Amino acid sequence: MNSIYRKSRVVKTYSLMMIEFIAVVASYLVALLLRFGNFYVDNHQQMYMLYGVFLLAISLMYTIVTDWNRDFFERGFYKELLAIGKYAITITMFSSLFLFLTKNALDFSRLVYGYFGIIDFALTYLFHLGFKEYMLKHYKKSNSSDKLMIITQAADVQGIVKRILEKKHWNYELTCIAVLDEDMSGQEIMGIPVVASGENLIEVATQNILDRVFISLPRVQIEQVRDMILEFEAMGILCHYNIEMEELNLDGKEAGTFAGFSVISFSIQNMDYRRLMIKRTMDVIGSLFGILITIIVFPFVALAIKLESRGPVIFKQERIGKNGRHFTMYKFRSMYPDAEKRLADLMAENEVKGLMFKMEKDPRVTRVGRFLRKTSIDELPQFWNILKGDMSLVGTRPPTINEFEQYNAHYRRRLSITPGLTGMWQVSGRSDIKDFDEVVRLDLEYIDQWSLRLDFKLLLQTIGVVLFGRGSK
Repeated sequence: MNSIYRKSRVVKTYSLMMIEFIAVVASYLVALLLRFGNFYVDNHQQMYMLYGVFLLAISLMYTIVTDWNRDFFERGFYKELLAIGKYAITITMFSSLFLFLTKNALDFSRLVYGYFGIIDFALTYLFHLGFKEYMLKHYKKSNSSDKLMIITQAADVQGIVKRILEKKHWNYELTCIAVLDEDMSGQEIMGIPVVASGENLIEVATQNILDRVFISLPRVQIEQVRDMILEFEAMGILCHYNIEMEELNLDGKEAGTFAGFSVISFSIQNMDYRRLMIKRTMDVIGSLFGILITIIVFPFVALAIKLESRGPVIFKQERIGKNGRHFTMYKFRSMYPDAEKRLADLMAENEVKGLMFKMEKDPRVTRVGRFLRKTSIDELPQFWNILKGDMSLVGTRPPTINEFEQYNAHYRRRLSITPGLTGMWQVSGRSDIKDFDEVVRLDLEYIDQWSLRLDFKLLLQTIGVVLFGRGSK
């Protein structure tokens, strides 16, 4: 993200963060005042101060982890209400957990707890609406916002003006239009005056209040556009040159340099690196807990496996990870040692349409193995893969080499992120899914909708799936 867009994102993010901080502090102080008549609580002053600090910390963490205000200016009244509702519920849940873990739940006033929740919800909603109203209706039209001119052609002007006006941007105001191939000066397009043509563009631009220009001239030679951009650059005016092509969706794409060349970088997904770092931190912490559990159950699982059949306790299989990387995946062995050799004889009984092999009553699975699979205990050694970075707690299903060799470009996109111990298809029924294309659809849905919040949701759903053994065969 370049500095132009980073500036507006920083202003929005930190302004909202400050507003939410003010709402938390004000709500907590009012709650104390309503309950005790003052801000000093005899015998429990330290507890109430610590709780107030925690409320601020959890508010900050929620913003960082979920990025819940990324679509702030696009949200209407109802969506704003829902977004703040989720925010308030999360703070309430974690503050309850905080009181429980610190053993202060019995001493803490339930009225303060209740007052705070109600007041913070109401204040945050009102502050958000007020901030949005100010930025979109007042700041946007003030001298502080950037003044924008559209430069285009007669055939495109109506559509371009409509698209720009429909976008709820607060940091610039569309004030004038230049139509280069037709003299439309004096006319208005959706209330915006046309002030220049190709004959007097630079002269008019020089005399107008102008901070930015948006240039959309797909049928004009690039040399002419380049000279125009150089003129505006010389005046110190920011230029946005429209490179949109009907065949390509440029949403989320980034302009920059690569090896000294000016480039537009294309990627179908645009994941925030900061949140990927948080995801990796979650993986490391989660894998350490998982490895501890694996060490505890290992002697019992190993004994059960060995008593039923000869062979190794840990099953190792080469799988395909992110963007085609090979890695060795570990599981507790749930099949007889010759399972791989017997696979070819069972292909005719495959119950899944496509590249995966699934068979409800697979004769290669041992009795102990059926229990391990039903309880998902067989997957515990994969926490070592997660710690190493081959896998993640949540992701897509890692394919076998045989599956990977049959992939087309559509299937290959499943590998654009790190594979996971659990994911969309696992919590959607696992063995109940009978079509590989459905697995691919769910994996791609996860990639396209990825967020830390979605990861938390899938982890919670996975716990339910494991406890009730749903879809595991």
